[in-house]
Order: sequence, then C-alpha cells, then structure tokens
Amino acid sequence: MRKPFQPKVSIVTGGASGIGKAIAAELVGRGSHVVLADLDLAGAEATAAELGPWCSAVALDVADAAAVRQVVQDVVAEHGRLDVMVNNAGIGLGGLLEELDQRHWDKAIDVNLRGVINGVTAAYEVMRVQRSGHILNTASLAGLIPAPSMLPYTTTKHAVVGLSTALRAEAASLGIQVSVLCPGFVDTPLLDSMYEAPASFGGSSVRSRVRMLQPRFLTAELTARRGVDGLAANKAVIPVGAMAHVTWRGLRYVPVVTRAVIQLQASGARRLASRGR
Repeated sequence: MRKPFQPKVSIVTGGASGIGKAIAAELVGRGSHVVLADLDLAGAEATAAELGPWCSAVALDVADAAAVRQVVQDVVAEHGRLDVMVNNAGIGLGGLLEELDQRHWDKAIDVNLRGVINGVTAAYEVMRVQRSGHILNTASLAGLIPAPSMLPYTTTKHAVVGLSTALRAEAASLGIQVSVLCPGFVDTPLLDSMYEAPASFGGSSVRSRVRMLQPRFLTAELTARRGVDGLAANKAVIPVGAMAHVTWRGLRYVPVVTRAVIQLQASGARRLASRGR
C-alpha cells in the first residue's frame, strides 16, 4: 500500500520563477518547508518572501556538483530529512546543427543535464539512507519527441527522461520514487530568454514561433499541480497539456504522421535561418 504523500522538507532548483516557483507554491500548500535553490538569489528570496515562512532561499549553480551536495547536506542538517528533490533548473537553447558551436552544447549539458545529475546524486545519497524520498526531474515534451532546431535542448531533455526512468527502476527497492515532468510549452520567462538565439529562431523570444505549434500556452500553476499530483501518485512520466499527450502517443502509435509533422517543423526552422543570413 502506497504511503500518503505528506512531504515535510523539499528542495526546488530553479525555484525563483516559472515552473519552479509554482512547484514550490504547490509543495508549501501541501505542508512542506521548501528551500528555493537558484542562481538568481534575489529572485529566490523575493519568491520565498511571497510564499511565506515555510519557504527559504539559497544561491546555487546546479552545474557545480560540490555546491549542490552542500545545499542538500545543509538542508538535512537543519531539518533532519529530505522528502522531495525537484531538479527543475534549466535553460532554453536551440538552433540548427550548423548554427551551434561547442559553447552551446557545453551550456546545455552543464545546466539541463549535469545540473539534474548533480541534484539526483546529492539527494539519492540522503534518501538511500532514509529509505524514502521523492525525486521529480523537469524535462519537457522535447524529452519525449524530437524537437528539430532545438538540438541541445531536446538532446539534454531526452537524457533527463532516460535518467529518470532508469533510476526509477533502480531506486524502487530502496523506497525512493522517481518521476519526470514533461510539459508542452509553458508561459514562463524561458520563452523570452533563449540563450544566444540563432537565426532559425527569428529572435531571442520564441513565443511567436511556438504559438504556431501550441496556440495556448500552459500556465506554470497548472503544470506544477499536475507535476506534484503525478509525484504523489508515483507516476513514472508526467506529460502535461493536450499537445504533450497527443504528440507523445502519436509518435508511439502513428509514427509516420507524427514524424511528418516534425519534418515540417524542421523545414520551417531552416527557412527562418535562410532569411536571417
């Protein structure tokens, strides 16, 4: 019989804004003290003040494994446990292969993949001793289906899905539950801050482009609620939004049609890149 989901102590990376902030609010609402770990300390402190006394903030670069481990150890030293680790920090980064250089790949891997690995490793060390805990990794719909012209992003998000589902099998016998959150496009600052956006994106904001694929954006609050509900229900993969459900299932059950749509997306990106040259 599954234990009731009653988290007392949680860490959310990338918790200053967007999905991370909304997940933190959801966890606070369920009775957990939440530590917001973010590179933007001022933003995290403002969010903590907004969410109330059950929330605190700490500066963290998730790409720094030693720093991530220290934050986890400090939280456990202060609160005596860690019930939920949400590895949510991420960066939007894309482009056609010829538009990218090593710097783009390093940035995506450092934040989107290595940051998750660091969080998972540090939390797992504690939860393995506790014989309990929940890990939620934020991936994306781009981790379930190919996202052409977003190669570093879709590569790292696919890796996060693979890490999460494989670790879930390893961790189950230790009382640790692992889930991965895969939403469609969410209305967050990430849509306006594409890292060094290339010509194929037509500017640093990707809102207008992705709106052609998903006319209505998901809210961070809905995404967080579905994510925490899925975590409580011990779901392996948590797709959020009609687009995520349809395209994920489409790739599995009608792959020819879904791949044709993906090919159209790639062709559109290449046309944009040609105009930008």
